[in-house]
Amino acid sequence: MKISNDSVVSFHYDLKEGETALESSRDGEPVLYLHGHDNLLPAMEKGIDGLEAGAKVSLTLAPEEAYGKKREGATQRIPIKHLVDHAKLKNKLRVGMTVAINTEHGAQDAVVLKVGKFNVDVDANHPFAGKTLTFEIEVLDVRAATAEELEHGHAHGVGGHHH
Repeated sequence: MKISNDSVVSFHYDLKEGETALESSRDGEPVLYLHGHDNLLPAMEKGIDGLEAGAKVSLTLAPEEAYGKKREGATQRIPIKHLVDHAKLKNKLRVGMTVAINTEHGAQDAVVLKVGKFNVDVDANHPFAGKTLTFEIEVLDVRAATAEELEHGHAHGVGGHHH
C-alpha cells in the first residue's frame, strides 16, 4: 500500500543539522501518524507521499518548511512553577536544556537561557527554529486507517495515541 491521505504510516527517522545528529526514533517505538491530517510537518508529508513500506528517503527542509525562522525577542522570564513537571525539574534545570512550559494553548517547548531561584529565562523559539534540517526516514508500515482513527484525526496504537 502506498502512503496517501487517510493511511496510517509507521516510520523511523534520524534528524540532523548538517553532520550533527539532533535526535532519532531508532532507540524506541517508531513514529505512527495519520497521513493528510496535519499530524506531521507539511513538507515531510509531501516528501513521503506515495512511498511504500521499506522505502528510505532523505528530506532536507529549510527553516521555513520545518520549525520556522528564529524570532528575535522571543526570550522571556517565567516562574519555574509554570514548567511542565516543575517539581521534578527544580534542582535539575541547566542552561541549554529544553523544557516544556504550560501555556493557555498547551505545552510549548523552550530552551533554558538562565536559571534563578524562582524564575527561569527561556528562548520561546522552537529548539530547531532557524535550522536547515535533514530527516532520514525509513517507512516501516503503511495501512488503511480505522474509522475511529479517521474520526479522531490521529493514529492509534504503538507509537501513536492511546485513549
